[in-house]
Amino acid sequence: MTDLAKEKAARLLKKRGSLSSLGSHEVRAKEAFARTKDSISTVSYMEEPGHHDDIPRPAVQMENTYQLSPAQRFPVLTVKDILKDVLTSYLQEEKYEPELCRQMTKTISEVVKARVKDLMIPRYKIIVIISIGQIRDQNMRMGSRCLWDETHDNFSSHTFKNSSLFATATVYGVYFE
Repeated sequence: MTDLAKEKAARLLKKRGSLSSLGSHEVRAKEAFARTKDSISTVSYMEEPGHHDDIPRPAVQMENTYQLSPAQRFPVLTVKDILKDVLTSYLQEEKYEPELCRQMTKTISEVVKARVKDLMIPRYKIIVIISIGQIRDQNMRMGSRCLWDETHDNFSSHTFKNSSLFATATVYGVYFE
């Protein structure tokens, strides 16, 4: 704000009897010339440092819901369809290259996680694991072990193959009590 605009704003505010839009150093300068008041309100902006930055906010405590079972089960078939769609669309025409596949695993896992989260399954933690490898004359076995509640937790998995690579995608839905 230019000096002329500040002075015009100060005159207007002086007529009204408020000094709220002036900065703290400007308020002190104007107090010498103007009539002082008992309280002065100030306006602060996020880009300007202020006294509110020094005061830590109290942590929000959530109350227990005592909900021990999910209202909606983990949709295994819907997630399997998502896995098929994403793996096919990203890897259909790809050739195996180690650096490309390293980046593809990260990209595919983020896409799958976002699409599964779009299903808005309440109180489930989503874990996505993607493995991509080269097809040669070899065998491969994958296994996983988890500590979970088999009545509420579930998973979905899909394997994709083309002429030069294979991919295995697994999504775990773990119920969060």
